Amino acid sequence: MSEEKKEKQSVWNQYKEAEKQELETINRGYRDFLSRCKTERESVREAVRQAEAAGYRNLLDVVRQGKRLQAGDKVYAVNMKKAIVLFNLGDDPLEQGMNILGAHIDTCRLDVKQNPLYEDGGLAYLDTHYYGGIKKYQWVTLPLAMHGVVVKKDGRVMDICIGEDDDDPVFCVTDLLIHLSQEQMKKNAAKVIEGENLDILVGNYPLEDEDKESVKAGVLKLIKDKYDIEEEDFHSAELALVPAGKARELGFDRSMTLAYGQDDRVCAYTSLAAMLETGHMKRTACCLLVDKEEIGSVGATGMQSHFFENIVAELLNACGGYSDLSLRRTLANCKMLSSDVSSAYDALYADAYDRKNVSYLGKGMVFNKFTGARGKSGSNDANAEYLGELRRIMDDNQVHYQLAELGKVDLGGGGTIAYIMSLYGMQVIDSGVGVMSMHAPWEVTSKVDVYEAKKAYAAFLREA
Repeated sequence: MSEEKKEKQSVWNQYKEAEKQELETINRGYRDFLSRCKTERESVREAVRQAEAAGYRNLLDVVRQGKRLQAGDKVYAVNMKKAIVLFNLGDDPLEQGMNILGAHIDTCRLDVKQNPLYEDGGLAYLDTHYYGGIKKYQWVTLPLAMHGVVVKKDGRVMDICIGEDDDDPVFCVTDLLIHLSQEQMKKNAAKVIEGENLDILVGNYPLEDEDKESVKAGVLKLIKDKYDIEEEDFHSAELALVPAGKARELGFDRSMTLAYGQDDRVCAYTSLAAMLETGHMKRTACCLLVDKEEIGSVGATGMQSHFFENIVAELLNACGGYSDLSLRRTLANCKMLSSDVSSAYDALYADAYDRKNVSYLGKGMVFNKFTGARGKSGSNDANAEYLGELRRIMDDNQVHYQLAELGKVDLGGGGTIAYIMSLYGMQVIDSGVGVMSMHAPWEVTSKVDVYEAKKAYAAFLREA
């Protein structure tokens, strides 16, 4: 649809009944994904389950067996249980490039420290370190659930999920009562709640016959009896506190979704859904879901690692065509949608946006030609020719889309994995879904935009 036409009409009112039913089906699956997959490990586990159900094989199994891959084969590879890449091999040689959807599956949260448990004032707490860019004051007095793993010295991995079932206990960060908060209220928003005060309240029941730190002792006994966790096991644990509860429909008209972790699982889910429905391909399709974007894409499971490059090398070798030059050609000839969210206009904070260049809920998926901050610092700035090609693909497939920036020029900005992938010389542009209350414990999206993003990603994989 042309941008001028989209501006004059509601997207909702352009759908036929069959499209509305398809929209609701996609969004039901999306809400279920959000409710069950609140960590990278959970997201990867679900992606593997869906991929194998769709006929994908583990690439490393193929490599170990010495088998040769060819057009029509579908494979995946997992990086440390926190990132995954999927390939549907097309007829064209890999050296001619791939069509890549890349999103991230890490989200803002509170991570439990390695020496976390302590007692003070007859209460037991877990010390935390927040992950990603958050407004710390938003995380107090919320019901929180604990997700993650504890790894024992003998190598046993114990999956932890406490706080999501109705019968589970939940946890919280406390706040100072308003009656005593005169000094607290004088602080600026960044200091109202200090990072070191984002500790989780976990117990108040003292263990009998314990004179010292009896509440902490009671917690330790409980987690030992129930979960076989010793205090020292926190040293080799990855535990995160996230908002407890399921994704919900939002509004009288149920037109939106309210949920934790929509940045960037909204793009991860729609990218995966588009990838898994691909059939016979002329050009190889790829879906890449990575970790650590919220803290700079660093580490072995972030986009700055060599995981993707190494796996493409393995893929080329399994197809019988690896060389350093062929790897470089493959990566340089790729086309990519860096699938990440954009800020959606909020009338309550209108001064933060350029209304001509901001995304709106319900107006379709979003292309951001560039990201970065202020003078485009740290930006990937997509070529106009690439954007022209994408406009044609979207219009030919009747995808509703918008062109937007994150906010007003001098207010700051953000980045995605796009600039990292562009280092290979491939064509990359940011594209995704508008989100309100981004990085808050509960974020808002439009069902329309989720549906249109999935349509856009499927069209891109087929036709780019």
